[in-house]
Amino acid sequence: MLMINEMPVDFRQGCRLVEFTANIMPGADVFIVNGFPVSSDILLQDGDNCWLIRRGEVPSHDEMEHLLYARHTPGVQAKVKLACVGIMGIGGLGSMVAVAMARIGVGRLLLADYDVVEPSNLNRQQYFVDQIGMKKTEAMKENLSRVNPYLTIELFDGELTEESIPEVFKDVDVLAECFDGAEMKAAGLRAALTRLKGKGYVGSSGVAGYADNNMIRTQKIYDKVYIVGDRESAAAPGQGLMAPRVGIAAHHQANQLLRILLGES
Repeated sequence: MLMINEMPVDFRQGCRLVEFTANIMPGADVFIVNGFPVSSDILLQDGDNCWLIRRGEVPSHDEMEHLLYARHTPGVQAKVKLACVGIMGIGGLGSMVAVAMARIGVGRLLLADYDVVEPSNLNRQQYFVDQIGMKKTEAMKENLSRVNPYLTIELFDGELTEESIPEVFKDVDVLAECFDGAEMKAAGLRAALTRLKGKGYVGSSGVAGYADNNMIRTQKIYDKVYIVGDRESAAAPGQGLMAPRVGIAAHHQANQLLRILLGES
């Protein structure tokens, strides 16, 4: 048995990859077997995993879905694609959480921020030099659409408050708190505990600097409520917010959001 573009195909002795292009991917000009680029006339072996690609072409919705199901298993992807994830703040943490959610094929993202992309953001946030001056919501939507063009993205372009958070995020399944300031972190947690009861919530506290990787922890504080970080290292002179450690924390958050969606305790 061969796998060609994630589809099972019967193997026969002496077959070559080029023989499958007409039926599977006419006009293919990139050929990959078991992770390595090859010529189209390569002789295949039973069990080979092959890809036929038309250079520069975006996979169809069905192809993308099939790929995600194959990579994540059907049971996982069936839940993920129906989920709605809310992200409060799309700076260093939030922009990385958003990219992770787009890559796993979550069904819908609700992104909230009021800020614009500044030069000082580029050391750790998932934006580009030519997006300086853009609203972060619009810039992030643009970037996520390149990662996963079939993702549904909703934007709240404004400043959140403790009073508005429950209304803005009332329909999400899980919620990530990715604010910079301690005051809004506390407001987000209070709103979640009092007016968004039962929703998954993953906050953050202590991600600055470049201290030991393993100090970043995911801690459960209430049912479906978690805090990520070392709970101590705030940004300060000589201890800035830097891409590596912020990235560790952001992916802790993203993985915990996924665990909640899949019913893991």
